[in-house]
Amino acid sequence: MALAALLVAALGTGCGAGDSGAPAKTKAAGEAGPGAAGALANAAEQAKAAQQARIATAKKWGLVKTPLMAPAAPKAKPEITTRDGFEVEGQDELPPVFTTVPTEDKVVFLTIDDGAEKDPEFVKMMQELKIPYTAFLSDYLVRDNYPYFKRMQDAGVTLNNHTLNHRYMPGLSYEQQREEICGQQDTIQKQFGKRPTLFRPPYGNYNQDTLRAAKSCGIKAVPLWNAEAFVNRMDYREWDRDLHPGDIILTHFRGREDWKGTMPDMIRHVMKTVTDKGYAVARLEDYL
Repeated sequence: MALAALLVAALGTGCGAGDSGAPAKTKAAGEAGPGAAGALANAAEQAKAAQQARIATAKKWGLVKTPLMAPAAPKAKPEITTRDGFEVEGQDELPPVFTTVPTEDKVVFLTIDDGAEKDPEFVKMMQELKIPYTAFLSDYLVRDNYPYFKRMQDAGVTLNNHTLNHRYMPGLSYEQQREEICGQQDTIQKQFGKRPTLFRPPYGNYNQDTLRAAKSCGIKAVPLWNAEAFVNRMDYREWDRDLHPGDIILTHFRGREDWKGTMPDMIRHVMKTVTDKGYAVARLEDYL
């Protein structure tokens, strides 16, 4: 009620002038006129219509439940540190490696790797459902259709670094690793106009040289994952086989050649799991 009173009061303070040019008198919150009441009713109707549209869109795409809405991005970003056991020598001077973002918000983050499958229905589905996600691209899989990922970027998706050729990084020299990472930095900047700050090593494997090379190429953080999504299941890193606030979920640009289903099928399964557990999908970059 206090919030409503403040809103009504604010609506009543618009500048206006009578014949004398004097400002119009402000009404007390309890004396608000029909204009203020109408504005409140209109806002309520708009909120109701927006929710009905979300429900209809979820049904259109075959979701069992309407996805929960993520809270507003935090004004103060959480401090990101390397997960215990994931450190390399000299880690304090290198980009942090983490699987979960420290937050009390009941949110998880969806990340998608590689770039093999280029399903236009997936892009349309995610755009209509307004589900945020972050992409980590390997150029050897992406280069045959850069425009597909440009459409993704135009819809608000951040395109990040997953190396040029998806090689096993610890098996390469420092210079070879740097070529893989910096080369993909250059490619993404050339094709999409923005140099990434996030890097995910192929297979989640890295050593000190990987992180040193990544830092030299402008990488600020190395998000791994705490759960992995498929079309018919979710695999978990933790012993309790469950989601936790701030968990990063990994999945891949894959289709029927690799899965018994499509990318939209995978999203339907992910969203059922996430929503059933009371989580919303938030934008990773809003927390970093």
